[in-house]
Amino acid sequence: MHFARTEEQDELASTVRGLLAKRSDSAAVRAAVQTALGYDPSLWQALCEQIGVAALAIPDEYDGFGASLVETAIVLEVLGEFLTPAPLLATALHTAELLLHGSQDERADLLPRLAAGEVLPFTLGSVVLEPPEHVGTMDQTLRLGTTDVPAQTSTEIRAISTALTSALQVGAMQRALDMTVQYSQERVQFGRIIGSFQALKHRMADMLVLLEASRSASWGATAVAAAYLEDPSAANAERLVRLAAIAGAYCSDAADKIASEAVQLHGGIAITWEHDIQLVFKRVHALSQLNGPAHRHRAGVL
Repeated sequence: MHFARTEEQDELASTVRGLLAKRSDSAAVRAAVQTALGYDPSLWQALCEQIGVAALAIPDEYDGFGASLVETAIVLEVLGEFLTPAPLLATALHTAELLLHGSQDERADLLPRLAAGEVLPFTLGSVVLEPPEHVGTMDQTLRLGTTDVPAQTSTEIRAISTALTSALQVGAMQRALDMTVQYSQERVQFGRIIGSFQALKHRMADMLVLLEASRSASWGATAVAAAYLEDPSAANAERLVRLAAIAGAYCSDAADKIASEAVQLHGGIAITWEHDIQLVFKRVHALSQLNGPAHRHRAGVL
């Protein structure tokens, strides 16, 4: 299976990154999570209208772009890198649910609305993404709720959720590594830049290895998720469930490790509210539990 991105996909990532660099810096993220919605609606509108992120995996006949979940995952990875609060995961899962299990009337009604950027709650088991009423979470950039009547979420939708979440995890890992490398080039200890210490170089190199392996696992999982959405055959379902479980297990463990190393290598400032590495740490640990812990995913592979 070929996982390399196309030129168009690289351009998509670059376009999203350019917009977020202007409108989703630390101050913007912190301001957005304090609002009632938990995200910046004007930024979400720009992402939908200027780039069409909500419409990527929606077929042309429903006012979508007719791309795939691979393109959605590319956007999620960049959103994860910027820690941007945005309802794209819920929108993507709604899209997948409707394409796989929705009636023709439901698709005709809801898919054009989702493509236009309308935000609808999505229930994943007992967890509700983008609910009208949210509960307090460790990661303030995720807006979650609970329900007393769990949804009967199919195995394949759960696998798609795991695959797409892994893209957010990879983005957060990239952010953690980038911040750590930058800090190591600025912090002076014992009269030297700490990035010059060989022991710290080794630790950051290990972080990079975990990140790149996670990216491969995530790309593989999102590729089979896209393939299943186009052809929901038994063979594609089996591949989806397996590769999503691999990505869920590996990315969760790797993200926890990278976040822990990032905190330690930042020293005391990492546990202060003012520094953004604590936001990365919270995001990583919240995502590692969203679709179940790593050991549960590993059990599904064995």
